[in-house]
Amino acid sequence: MPNFFTPEHEAFRRSVRGWVEKELAPHALEWDRAGIFPRELFSRAGELGFIGINHDVAYGGSGLDYWYVTAFVEELARARNAGVNMALLVQSQMATPIINEIGTDEQKRLFLEPALKGEKVAALGISEPGVGSDVANLKTTARRVGDDFVINGSKMWITNGTRADFITLAVRTGEAGYGGVSLLTFPTDVKGFSVSKKLDKVGNLSSDTAVLYFEDCKVPARYLLGQENEGFYHVMTNFQGERLTAAIVAVAGMELMLADAIRYGNERQAFGRPLLKYQVWRHKFVDHLSRIEAAKRLTYHAVELFDRKESPVKEISMAKLVACDLAQQVAYDCQQFFGGMGYVEETDVARAWRDVRLLTIGGGTSEIMKEIISKLEGF
Repeated sequence: MPNFFTPEHEAFRRSVRGWVEKELAPHALEWDRAGIFPRELFSRAGELGFIGINHDVAYGGSGLDYWYVTAFVEELARARNAGVNMALLVQSQMATPIINEIGTDEQKRLFLEPALKGEKVAALGISEPGVGSDVANLKTTARRVGDDFVINGSKMWITNGTRADFITLAVRTGEAGYGGVSLLTFPTDVKGFSVSKKLDKVGNLSSDTAVLYFEDCKVPARYLLGQENEGFYHVMTNFQGERLTAAIVAVAGMELMLADAIRYGNERQAFGRPLLKYQVWRHKFVDHLSRIEAAKRLTYHAVELFDRKESPVKEISMAKLVACDLAQQVAYDCQQFFGGMGYVEETDVARAWRDVRLLTIGGGTSEIMKEIISKLEGF
C-alpha cells in the first residue's frame, strides 16, 4: 500500500495519540456509566486544533488535507469510547463542513469559528421520526415570513442534541421531494425550541442523542445556508464525509480489537497452553487480518479520491459497506474469544462489541449502501 502519511502527518498522529491515551482513555468507562462526558472536552479539542483540521484557516481551522483527518479518526479509536468519538466527529466532520463550504462570513463568524474553538457545541439536524436516510421526504418545515423563517417539526437521533448551541438544520421550504429541501444555521436559544427527550441507547452511551422539537421557531432568513430549496445536494455531499468517517472508524476499531485479542490469547492459558495455540482461533484471526487489510485498502482508496475533491460516492459507499459489516464479525469473534471477560463492561472488547452495532445503521444503513452502489452500477 502506498504510504499516504508524511512525517508531518505522523507527528500530528503522535500528538493526537498522546492526548487520547492521557486524557480520554482513562475515563472511558466512567463517562459511559455517567451517560455523558464533560462539555469541556470540546474546548480542549478545539484548543489543540483537533476540531478544525481541514477547515478554513480564516475562521480558526488548520486548512490541512484529509489524511490529517484520517490520522485523527484512527487515533480517536484508542479512546475506547465510541460516544466521545461520535460527539467530536459530529462537531468536526458532520455539522460544520457545510458551513465551512457554503456559509456566509456572518454564519462562519457566528457558528463555525466558535465551533472550531469548541466554545459552541454543534449538532447536525437531518433525521426525523420516520425519516432517516430518505432526506427527500423530511417533514420539518421552514416558512418564509418577511425577513425570517418560522420552523415547525421535529428531529430524531441527533447527536449532541441535548447541549448543542446550534444545529445545521435540514428543513422543507418548498414542495415535496428533494427540490424543496433547504439548510439553516439554527441557534438553540430560539423561543419554541426544546429537547423533548434524551434517547436511552444500546451503545455509544456517553454521547447525548436526542429528539428535538420546533414550535414556531423564528430565525433570520440570513441564516439560510446556500440557496433556498437547494439543500438536498449539500446534504448528500455531507453524507459522503460522514460515511467515509464511519469506514475509517470501523477499520481502526477492528485493528484495535484484534490486537487486544491476540495479546490476550498469548497470555490466557486454557488446558495447559495459550489460547492462540489452538488452530481454530489462529485461523479465524488470520482470516480477519486479511479482510481488515482489504477493507483498509478500499477505505484508503476512497480517502485518496475524497482528498482530491473528487466525488467518489461508489467507493465511499463500498468502503462503508465492507468495513462496517466486517466490524460486526470481528467484534463478535473477539468478544467470544475473551469468554466471560468479554461480557463485562470493564473490558474494552465488551463495549466495542456493543458500540460497533451502530456502524451499519448510522449515516445510511448497509442496505442503503447496496442500493446506492447498485444504482451507480446501472442495475
